[in-house]
This record gives sequence, structure tokens and C-alpha cells, in this order.
Amino acid sequence: PDPLILIGRDRRIVRANPAATAFFGALPPGRELIAVLRNPALIEAVDAALAGTAGSAGSRVVEFVQPAPVERILSARIAPLPEPAADGTIVIVSLHDITPIRRAEQLRADFVANASHELRTPLSTLVGFIETLRGPASDDEEARGRFLTIMHEQANRMARLVADLLSLSRIELNEHSAPTGRVDVAALLGNVVDALALKAEQCGMRIELGSAGDARAAGDLAALPPIVGDADELAQVFQNLIDNAIKYGRAGTPIRVSAALVTGPVTGTGAGGTRSAPGITRPGRPPGRQIAIAVADQGEGIPREHLPRLTERFYRVDAARSRDLGGTGLGLAIVKHIVSRHRGRLEIESEAGKGSVFKILLPAAN
Repeated sequence: PDPLILIGRDRRIVRANPAATAFFGALPPGRELIAVLRNPALIEAVDAALAGTAGSAGSRVVEFVQPAPVERILSARIAPLPEPAADGTIVIVSLHDITPIRRAEQLRADFVANASHELRTPLSTLVGFIETLRGPASDDEEARGRFLTIMHEQANRMARLVADLLSLSRIELNEHSAPTGRVDVAALLGNVVDALALKAEQCGMRIELGSAGDARAAGDLAALPPIVGDADELAQVFQNLIDNAIKYGRAGTPIRVSAALVTGPVTGTGAGGTRSAPGITRPGRPPGRQIAIAVADQGEGIPREHLPRLTERFYRVDAARSRDLGGTGLGLAIVKHIVSRHRGRLEIESEAGKGSVFKILLPAAN
């Protein structure tokens, strides 16, 4: 089940098993190994095995990162044969995907560091108020009511934070495994918009849903092909984006949610303050056949210098305002990792004073 590559003279591939072909794409005989795996430590180990200088143990193990199509951590065992095989094989390279193991280790470390940092303030607040209620304010009914309200808000903040951290951890653990389900665009966006419509009205805004050509033509969405993905995770993506638009939009302005079929390659970083996550085309799917879904608000916008860091954990343009609005600083990090798992692309366009557009491009089903 693991990728296996047989190497001959001059580091040229003799054969590869189906798992290696599925992992790297076509590996025709005669192709140089360095064209597939560019890690210097791995190439050095292969050269040593070919030259018969691999050491007394014979085989060597090299751990390295394979950046595309999705970043994975691989452990490679390089072993020379006692003598060349009839087909010219001299060295066998076996690869093991240890991404889940390493990612779990990193997630545990990150969880402890991030949680301890973000939970320190609300915990300190709760401890302080509890001590006050048990002491000086034990008989003060007015203070008790005020303090309990603040304690309830801080406890809710901790609950949201822990829920987002756990959600992010689950997504990152599965990020290397692309979903294979089919999701109806109209149903997905319709459910999310319905769930957030009341919150938008309470903030003096309305959500307009439709195709990219007409924000009010919701019926046009039904003509779009399905998205390849996980319905629950994609719902979380657009809940986060629309919720952010409600939080940071201006009262009396609309939030426009639109979708369209996009064909042709979509690569590079756009102009005008656009930040894009790496675009990845899944093998076997026509390149560029994607569904582009955009969430646009008319808020204060985001200064250009903040765009590259928006999807980092706990990064906030205005930390105080974000916390006041109930944000955990993890919403866009969750969006980024879900989009990455779906082999999609995130683009952010924003201009201070004119609002922001968050666009997600996701692979359309054949």
C-alpha cells in the first residue's frame, strides 16, 4: 500500500508500484528521481546506495517534507540490493506517509501554547470575580448581578475558543485526505444564509444570495454543478465568512453572497490587495473547472499590510474589537484549512473604506 520506487543507474526510475503512481502521478521508466523528489538528503542517500557507500547497515531512513499537491511529511527508506536485478534495479526507495503522526504531535503542542495564551485573560477574570463574590461583595446584590453577567460572557468566550480549537485540530488532522462527496451549491448557501439572516437583520443588514451576474437571482444557483467536498465543512466555511461580514460590515448595507462556474486555469496572486492560498488541481479533474463563491461586505475594509496574515491562528487586525464582537481569532484559519483539504483556493480582496470580498474557488464535480 505504500509508494515504492525502483532505481537504476544514474538515479533513473526503473519501475514504480501503483501506490507511487497514485501519489506522484505518472512515473515512466527512465525518468530521473530528482524530477520527482527534490529533497537533497534523500538524493544524497540514494547516491550513497548506488555507489555502495551506504554504510554497514545498508539501508538509510530519511524524513522530509513533500510540498505538493498537499504538504505531507514522508519517511523514506533507501535500501541497495545485494547485486543489480535483471531489470537494472540497484536501489529500492519505499515511502511512508507519516503526516498524521507528525501533525498530531504538532497540534498537541500548538493547542497547549495557544489555549494557555488565549484562556489566561478570561480565567483570570473569572478567578478575580469569584474571589470578590466570596469576599467583599458577598452581600452586595447589585455587584453580584453585574459580576455574574461578566463571568457568563467570559465563560462563553472560553467555550467558543475551545470549540474552535478542537474544530481546527480535527480539520488539520484530515487535511491530507481530500473529500469525495458531492454538495449542492444552492442548498448549501441557502441553508447558511437562512441560519444567519436574523443575525444580519439585528445588525441592520441584509444578505443577498444569487449568481455572480445578479445578486438577487437565487434561482440561477440551481443550474451550477455540484461541488466535490464535505457538506458540513463547507457550511462551516461560509458560516464563518458571512458571520465575519455581519460583524465588520456597516449597518444599512447589504452582504452579497454569489456563486458562478469558472473555467480555465486560476493561478498566481491577484492585484489590488488580493491574497490567495495556493491553487491545487486534483488529478483526473479538468484544470480550472471550479465553483467560485464570493462573500462581499461594505465595511471598513482591511489595510493591505494585514492581508498576508489574515489566516494565521489568533491574528486580528483589531484585537480589542474582535474580542468585543465575540471573535476567537480562529475563523479564517479554519476556513483556510478546510479550503486546503478540498484542494481549493482562497482569495481576499479588500480596500480600506470600501469593504472586503472573500472568494472561495472549489473543484466542481465532473
